[in-house]
Amino acid sequence: MEQYFGFRERNTNFKRETIGGVTTFMAMSYILFVNTAILSDAGMDDGAVFVATGLTAAISCIIMALWANYPIGLAPGMGLNAFFAYTIVIGMGVPWETALAGMLVAGLIFLVMTLTGLREKVLNAIPPQLKEATVAGIGLFIAFIGLQNAGIVAADGETLLTLGVLTDPTTVLAMFGFVVTAVMMVRGVHAAIFFGMVITATAGIITGLIPLPSQVVSSVPSLAPTFGAAITHLPNVLEPEIFTVVFTVLFVNFFDATGTLIAIAKKAGFLKNNHLPRAKQALGADAIASVLGSILGTSNTNSYIDSAAGVAAGARTGFASVVTAGCFLLFLFLSPLLEVVTESVTAPALIIVGVLMASSLGSIKWGDMEYAIPAFVTIIAMPLTYSIANGIALGFISYPILKIVKGAYKEIHPIMYFLLVIFIVYFIWLV
Repeated sequence: MEQYFGFRERNTNFKRETIGGVTTFMAMSYILFVNTAILSDAGMDDGAVFVATGLTAAISCIIMALWANYPIGLAPGMGLNAFFAYTIVIGMGVPWETALAGMLVAGLIFLVMTLTGLREKVLNAIPPQLKEATVAGIGLFIAFIGLQNAGIVAADGETLLTLGVLTDPTTVLAMFGFVVTAVMMVRGVHAAIFFGMVITATAGIITGLIPLPSQVVSSVPSLAPTFGAAITHLPNVLEPEIFTVVFTVLFVNFFDATGTLIAIAKKAGFLKNNHLPRAKQALGADAIASVLGSILGTSNTNSYIDSAAGVAAGARTGFASVVTAGCFLLFLFLSPLLEVVTESVTAPALIIVGVLMASSLGSIKWGDMEYAIPAFVTIIAMPLTYSIANGIALGFISYPILKIVKGAYKEIHPIMYFLLVIFIVYFIWLV
């Protein structure tokens, strides 16, 4: 095992890799409960989604370990799960089975583009400002959902939104969870989001706001309610609205996976002359994971920046990812804990994830209006229209138009002109 993963070459050992793998799992384990909560809002069976999330993460981590030999954890991505549930299913009225089929098609296209090298070409055609704006916009959207679920913001007939009833016990519990998680984040605690959920759930049980689970360990729930639905509903992807779904998933996966991979590689010291060895295998593992997740019954999968916690703990090889995979498989027997993971427990996690993603705001050139305006439109449109797709579309329309008005039309990549037409047609179709 040491020889296969190259422990000596990377100056590591079994103990260090094991600790790193467990640390990565703890840092990203919140996704088991948060992803389940989000997709269940779309009408999916929570037990099946819980299993699909854990299995997808475990198998994807093993693929990354054995094929690319990198200590990077994978799981259904935050942002794409919100897009799946709140934009596609709830907002557009698309059945979740059809939405999964769209995810499957996007994953297959993603895999082909990765293996052929086309992925990098399309990625390079998109201005960095729009990439950063998309990440920040999704972060605000996720945080907005968290604030809603916590009861901190509420609907209002006159102003659309207003401050919620902050004295409501469940809202108080959510605010407590946010403060606890924020304090741990500031203190640099690894897996702060996970521990924040545990502390919040425990406080809810002690105060009687959350009932005790009927049991802690049980048999693994059935995957039948979601397994294979994406395949059986493939004919439905020919519907016009699914084209936008496929593109948005592709776009988000494009730079999210690549950016995460580069960030982890830098931290671990894998980059050589700004080149990442086995990059194709690592990106391929990410793409295969997206296909796998949609078949099992969850939104698309990507690499997790939380893997940086494991790298900081010493992980340097794919064996750490094998350990992470084992932890995900063990957690499948803890599905009864879903009973205590209420909206008050998951809301703080959503808000904190939103904060992390909103950090991309600092990379936008706010003094350059030809970039600042499309970026702002992208960011603000996502939470205010309750749609990630609308934000991306409006940003991708405004950017080339402003460039043309400025007379800098030659600076626009032909792919961006193609996307301009596609999104204009998208809005015409919506009307």
